[in-house]
Amino acid sequence: MQGWTRRGVTAAGLGMAVGVSAAGAVTPDPISATPFPLSQVRLKPSIFLTSIEANQRYLLSLSPDRFLHNFRKGAGLEPKGEVYGGWEARGIAGHSLGHYLSGLSLMYAQTGKPEFRDRAAHVLSELKTIQAKHSDGYAGGTTVGRNGQEVDGKVVYEELRKGDIRTSGFDLNGGWVPLYTYHKVFAGALDAHQYAGLADALIVATGLGDYLGTILESLSDAQIQEILRAEHGGLTESYAELYARTKNQRWLTLSQRLRHRAIVDPLAAGHDELAGKHANTQIPKIVGSARLFELTQNADDARIARFFWQTVSRDHSYVIGGNSDHEHFGAPRQLASRLDQQTCEACNSYNMLRLTRHLYGWSGDAALFDFYERTHLNHIMSQQDPQTGMFTYFTGLASGLGRVHSDPTNDFWCCVGSGMESHSKHGESIYWKRGEGVAVNLYYASTLNAPETQLEMETAFPLSDQVVITVHKAPKALDLRVPGWCDTPVLRVNGKAAGVGQGGYLRLTGLKNGDRIELCLAMHVRVEAMPDDAKLIAFLSGPLVLAGDLGPSDQPWEGVDPALVSDETAPQLVAAGGLHQYRLGTQGKPGDLSLQPFFLQHRNRTAVYFRRFGSAEWVGEEAVWRQAAKDRVDMAARTVDSIRLGEQQPETDHAFDGTPNTATITHIAERGRLIQKGYLAFDLKTAEGPLVLQVAYAGRDRNKSFRLLVEGQVLATETLSGEPTMARNVITYPLPAALTAGKTKVRVRLEADRDQWANVYEARILKRAPAQTT
Repeated sequence: MQGWTRRGVTAAGLGMAVGVSAAGAVTPDPISATPFPLSQVRLKPSIFLTSIEANQRYLLSLSPDRFLHNFRKGAGLEPKGEVYGGWEARGIAGHSLGHYLSGLSLMYAQTGKPEFRDRAAHVLSELKTIQAKHSDGYAGGTTVGRNGQEVDGKVVYEELRKGDIRTSGFDLNGGWVPLYTYHKVFAGALDAHQYAGLADALIVATGLGDYLGTILESLSDAQIQEILRAEHGGLTESYAELYARTKNQRWLTLSQRLRHRAIVDPLAAGHDELAGKHANTQIPKIVGSARLFELTQNADDARIARFFWQTVSRDHSYVIGGNSDHEHFGAPRQLASRLDQQTCEACNSYNMLRLTRHLYGWSGDAALFDFYERTHLNHIMSQQDPQTGMFTYFTGLASGLGRVHSDPTNDFWCCVGSGMESHSKHGESIYWKRGEGVAVNLYYASTLNAPETQLEMETAFPLSDQVVITVHKAPKALDLRVPGWCDTPVLRVNGKAAGVGQGGYLRLTGLKNGDRIELCLAMHVRVEAMPDDAKLIAFLSGPLVLAGDLGPSDQPWEGVDPALVSDETAPQLVAAGGLHQYRLGTQGKPGDLSLQPFFLQHRNRTAVYFRRFGSAEWVGEEAVWRQAAKDRVDMAARTVDSIRLGEQQPETDHAFDGTPNTATITHIAERGRLIQKGYLAFDLKTAEGPLVLQVAYAGRDRNKSFRLLVEGQVLATETLSGEPTMARNVITYPLPAALTAGKTKVRVRLEADRDQWANVYEARILKRAPAQTT
């Protein structure tokens, strides 16, 4: 992208309220802006309320006691519910409980409905019982393998206490990110204290902090830095927040010792060394730095947070505001080759929005909300299917991909957890106290009922450009954010033009109770190109990313990437009868295509980025492009049978079988299976004539070794040699006639001698192409 807005966000803009002395120390200037409490904001009928209501149904459908299964079992208590499936049935169990506790607490604040507070209170009561049984403040749901048995994850912490520290980056002493999971419960307790007002929550949080803190305090700084190589969530922030609540210096000292120097030191020096690093492992660390700055005014913490935010939002983010591919950062401003089914992890955007709120609090800079608005509308609001309340993990941006949503009880990915939170708090960033006035930063239909002001906002934004605000109790001043995408806002008070422009806002003073404010935010179409490929472009209408509709996601898509032929660097779309409704028109290839807001297309396959050909260029490229289309049609015609692995019905239809560790890959835009130690097998139909077996593996998988058998005979001993830029690695294997002669189907089997996380998506039997039969 070329930048978030025309006005941009500069380093100075991010720090305009932060004074720096000659000695380099940041002076303790007051925070410029604070959000009104979520409990004072209520959402009115809108897409945001619909999302909240869908999440309410989901939260109430879940059983706290099932999330608590491992917690009670590990404490020697009888579980009250069966463990859930998916990640909850694996070593990372417990992270969902923390997110669930946060989601319940946020939902109580957002809606005032007591059933959510009551559930949060139940979870806390159980955690207190579990902590008492352990007698040291510990409560955890993780498990880890020891001597061939799966045991309670507390053993990892006790090993750390003895100085036994082993990690390769994610695991810690063989446990799957136990500190990450511990943080989620810690953060959930703090959220229950803040948003649900439950006194037990601070007791639980203090116990959790004490248990882990006692271990960390016994270790050297070098040992702690070694531990921090493993993903540890936002422990820095949680200890800082525990200090803010209790004023106990112990917690601040621990928070400061948990700065991961290998990450934050380069950022403090203004160096982008993020390429190759797991993205969401880093973002919570930086949120921790932001919180420490607010508590200590340490200059390094401010620089870390500002530089990281600028770097990620400018150099590592896609048009919808999300970042990362295959969960990792790549080289800065090198995104065109990183478009596939695993772009834009939802947790990343959840955490980037949290960081943005901190930075806005320091500066009150309206431009920060250009990023916030874009990411919230186009990524977070696209993450949840409002009909089912289910969530995506990744948001694939390559053409032809659709969204894959979670199962209610058998996935529990990290993004299901953060999704429970994201869709419990859509009102949290609408209204802010900014100086002596009130700022409206998001135009979401809502009411604000605060001691100093009462406002009511009626709008269908972002599906309308009209906003009406009724003043029921007038503030001293009202600042209305002018989005960077809006050139010509029109503001009227009681029918008369009003407002004075001031730093990205229109300021109104002298308001009276009963005043009616009307704001029109014109939404025009604009083009954004990839930073490293000016001819790979996306379209936006006002705040919304537009996407082509390529048909329902439950149907295979075998077309070619939509493109357009235009000599304009910013091609014009054809209006199609309503706001945010457009078509490619005659410039579209292979034909016209309708475009509408990306976030709304929950069950469609879409095209977000379009390749633009100049008219002269198209003369030379058309034949190649059309041949690609012909090849796809030809493949469909030659296909005898195919199986999409990881999907229930296709696997049932093809008699799928496998060892338990051949897990389903459910968190990406195309489901699949893992080729682990053991086997997976399925049937495929055959036909007369020469045939080939074609298997699609993950394009990035390298040095993954296994055997491919057909009818019990080894067809190939495979070692994958994928490349980082490949979405898929499709390999074709000729089938000997003797294997298929006289048969209507054959049994295909992939077997491996070691666990290796090799991904396989699809297999098909095809008739050989004429060139293959000679």
